[in-house]
Amino acid sequence: MGTDFLAEMGKRILERRKDLRLSQEELAEKAEISKQTVSRAENGLRELGAGNVAMMASALGVSADYLLTGKYTAADVQLLNQKVSGLTPNQHRHLERFINVYIEMCEDGTVK
Repeated sequence: MGTDFLAEMGKRILERRKDLRLSQEELAEKAEISKQTVSRAENGLRELGAGNVAMMASALGVSADYLLTGKYTAADVQLLNQKVSGLTPNQHRHLERFINVYIEMCEDGTVK
């Protein structure tokens, strides 16, 4: 695999890990891999095997396709649906308002 591919995948891993407020150690523990593997993957220095990609994706709550390509798939939507389905009606209304504001901000260029 090319270094550009590894660097882009590493960037997605790093961003998602930070979004979840996980340390490399915490991600490694959740994914049942070593901290060194997480570090090398985030820095684009190591190609992950299929099993490690699957375990890392599961630990990060995204699909393996997202880690590999950067594109969301039906599996990613299903993960979000599972999270949303567990919300109370009040939480659901708050989430809907948040999403509407976010979409407006994207449309007016506030968020890129």
